[in-house]
Amino acid sequence: MITHPIRSGQRTYAKGGDLVLLGAVNAGAEVMADGNLHIYAPLRGRALAGLDGNTESRIFCQSMEAELVAIAGNYRVFEDNIPPEIYRKSVQIFLEGEQLKILPIL
Repeated sequence: MITHPIRSGQRTYAKGGDLVLLGAVNAGAEVMADGNLHIYAPLRGRALAGLDGNTESRIFCQSMEAELVAIAGNYRVFEDNIPPEIYRKSVQIFLEGEQLKILPIL
């Protein structure tokens, strides 16, 4: 568990398990885990879950503002705009087959 923000240029990796973040992931920062990512703050940087190939891994974030998200090597980049139905919303990100799904948490 990390209780402080992850600053631009910093990389954090949870080998063999989940990573829980209580501070923001700023633009230019990268958080990674072999398991799930739980981000209880804005996600503005890059988030990669399932680095060990675990296709069941998920990313949960309180405010979706990411540059890039990935599950088990399946990536989605947000260069200019994030769809309004998920922008700054609480979301979960997961794989369905080989397609990355991003759904609001209601």
